[in-house]
Order: sequence, then C-alpha cells, then structure tokens
Amino acid sequence: MHEGERTIRKRNLKRDVVRDYKDLLAGICSEKRKVNPDTLEKVITLAIEIAREGREGRKIGTMFVVSDSDEVLKRSKCLILDPLLGHPDSQKHIDNHNMRETIKELAQLDGAFIVSDDGVVISACRYINASSEGIDLPLGLGSRHMAAASITKQTNAVAVVVSESSIVRVFDDGEIVAEIIPELWMINRYSLHLAAPYSERCKEEITVISKD
Repeated sequence: MHEGERTIRKRNLKRDVVRDYKDLLAGICSEKRKVNPDTLEKVITLAIEIAREGREGRKIGTMFVVSDSDEVLKRSKCLILDPLLGHPDSQKHIDNHNMRETIKELAQLDGAFIVSDDGVVISACRYINASSEGIDLPLGLGSRHMAAASITKQTNAVAVVVSESSIVRVFDDGEIVAEIIPELWMINRYSLHLAAPYSERCKEEITVISKD
C-alpha cells in the first residue's frame, strides 16, 4: 500500500469514528436539552476523557454546568481565587487544547466548572448553592450529583458529572437523563440509576444509556 493510500485510509477511519461518536451522543446533545448541543457534546467528550484517564495515576471526579451562566453564577461562589479570572475568552474556549489540559489539572480541585452556551469556560472551582428541595436521587450518589440535580432544577443549565467510579452522568431539569460508561468491562459490575424506559447504544469502548 502506498503512503498516500495509508493516509487516506487513516483519514477515513478517523472520520467514521467521529461520526459514530456523534451518533452515540445525539440523543443527549439534542435541542430538547435547550442548550447549545455542540457545546454540550464537547463538554461530555472532555468529561469522558477525564473519566477514562484520571490524573496523576488516580481517578478523579468533577462537574461541569453548561449554559444559563448568569443564573448559575448567581447560585454559586468560588471556593478559592478563581484560576480562570482575567484570562481572555479566546483562551478559555472548550475547543482550545491548552484550556482542555488546564481543566484536567483543575479537575483535581473541589468545585464545578461553569461553561457558557457558546463554549467559554467562565469559572472554575465553584461551590453550587442551589436548593435540593424536590430532588429525588437514587441512594449512593454523593453531594456532587445532588448539586448537579439542584442547579439544573433551578436554572436552564445542563450539568455533566464525572464520578470517581469513572461514570459520566448528565443532568437536566433536576434528574439524570443519561449515564455514560467509558469502559465496556465496567458494565458487568455497574448498577443503573436510570429508571426505565431507557435505551442503550454501544460503540468501540463506550456505552451510553439514556432515557427514551
């Protein structure tokens, strides 16, 4: 096979993988979420990377709150001096490679990332201060999941939580709407928190389970 043919084959394979991945998340990153689906897809992708890779050889948990940023900021506060404060938006976009690597480092700290609808990571290390009244989550999910459910109940935001057990959960309107399992081998020892009916889609090394 000539070098040119190998390059074309690799390019086509990459294109097919990207298309399959987008199809896999299409049910979650849709207009019914009422947030920018492109931004939500990129945040979920980053969350999956964090779930799979961890940091410094250990699993970590974190949370992203996407869209309705003004209302989310009103219901949150920084736990430390905001490490993203003062940096230009052009450097804080979720597409920016340096920003993504920065997020992976900051994810080791407590608090949530606030992401605008157009994909700018506005703030990091934020404590979510939203009422949990009316929130009913399955037992076994911690304060990070409760905060995600609460903030999405009180605002028009969508939250993406990375669990230290390497599960990524998506919250909308106060409830879990999807659970993403990055590694197929985890399925056999994983108990779903989603209530039926739900659908399951698998591609490569990832499984997405979402409400119908």
